[in-house]
Amino acid sequence: QVQLVESGGGLVQPGGSLRLSCAASGRIFSIGAMGWHRQAPGKQRELVARIFSGGTISYADYVKGRFTISRDNALNTVYLQMNSLNPEDTGVYYCYVNVATTTYWGQGTQVIVSS
Repeated sequence: QVQLVESGGGLVQPGGSLRLSCAASGRIFSIGAMGWHRQAPGKQRELVARIFSGGTISYADYVKGRFTISRDNALNTVYLQMNSLNPEDTGVYYCYVNVATTTYWGQGTQVIVSS
């Protein structure tokens, strides 16, 4: 089994920044893709960003230029630096990792952007 622990969510004013972290532990031999999804109130979960083991990165259009995803393979951790946050970024952010053929999800961390 693989466990994911997320941290870094909270309340921030519009224009502010947050950094999310997600650390994986357990029976891990190698991790493939790592990434973040989010679920806004009343909406479906959607991809925010992902980073593959080789370093390839992709972002949703609405976060390009504002969010940066990175990973530390030695720590089995993925990060999401979020800048220039706006109220539309409010939601629960879930990290995921692919280990072999299985996708594991974090418990979610709440991000609220409000003045």
